[in-house]
Amino acid sequence: MIITKTPYRISFFGGGTDYRPYFEEFGGSVLSTTINRYCYLFIRTLPPFFEHSISAKYSVVETVKEVDELHHPSVRECLRYMDVDDISISHDGDLPARAGLATSSAFTVGLLNGLHALKGEYIDQLSLAKEAIHVEQDLIKENVGVQDQLAVACGGLNRICFTAEGYNVRPIIIHADRKANLSDNLMLFFTGVVRTASEIAKEQINGTKTKLNELHEMSEMVQVGEDILSSDTDLNEFGRLLNHTWELKRSLSSKITTSDIDAIYAKAIQSGAVGGKLLGAGGGGFLLFYVEKDKQENVRKALGQLLEVPFGFENDGSQVIHYTLEE
Repeated sequence: MIITKTPYRISFFGGGTDYRPYFEEFGGSVLSTTINRYCYLFIRTLPPFFEHSISAKYSVVETVKEVDELHHPSVRECLRYMDVDDISISHDGDLPARAGLATSSAFTVGLLNGLHALKGEYIDQLSLAKEAIHVEQDLIKENVGVQDQLAVACGGLNRICFTAEGYNVRPIIIHADRKANLSDNLMLFFTGVVRTASEIAKEQINGTKTKLNELHEMSEMVQVGEDILSSDTDLNEFGRLLNHTWELKRSLSSKITTSDIDAIYAKAIQSGAVGGKLLGAGGGGFLLFYVEKDKQENVRKALGQLLEVPFGFENDGSQVIHYTLEE
């Protein structure tokens, strides 16, 4: 039995610069953190007593004889890529899928990590992320960037850079007390709307050439955000920068926001939030706000119809947390 634990992530700045049409020409970067909410995968060799050779349990249950019969794209392509069958896979997660926290990439990263362990193989975190990028972009052929796989595989509060030559994950240097203050001033709310990121990302990718000025500015904001965190600048500036990146992000595609999301955002700002943004590709999912501690109850009451999700930062990335080889 193999159990993997892979964190979800929050992206602060630079989202959209991790799509290949942009970063392969200009280079891109994001500032993001993983959080202590996780995707769990339970993987074991299937006993030889069943008519099926593969069992995959997620929001539905699939039992098939051949890999090609699987409907779940990540399970199908990961098993093909790793050349594995006679296997049982079960998923459990702390947060809903398709909600802007890299849940799909956490699933792929965690599954690949577990399959390597099942085969008795060690894989480092950067290589694990690269394999997940290959599965999602080249095999599943989804319209996705590369930040999510790198963030959830490696873990931590990082600046992640992308070029045509490769990727680099560098921890943000920040005092422990300041990092704790940042975490304490962040609030996460679920809009109740889930969406398929690939569909939203497709419009943004296709419009890359027409939005270069916005993307350049979003890339530059990563350095500004890092400078705020690594200095003694008032942390409220981080919240104001979030507000600015949200204004830029929502201009990249008509599908990123909705009138309902805009109304929620405005209500939070009116109630004391310094800034915030919709996480992930857009269209729904989770809203993140930077709110000083003495204003948080006001925001909580104003957004009382939404589910608030408490969270903290984490540093470990994708891990194999249980490893027992069956006789």
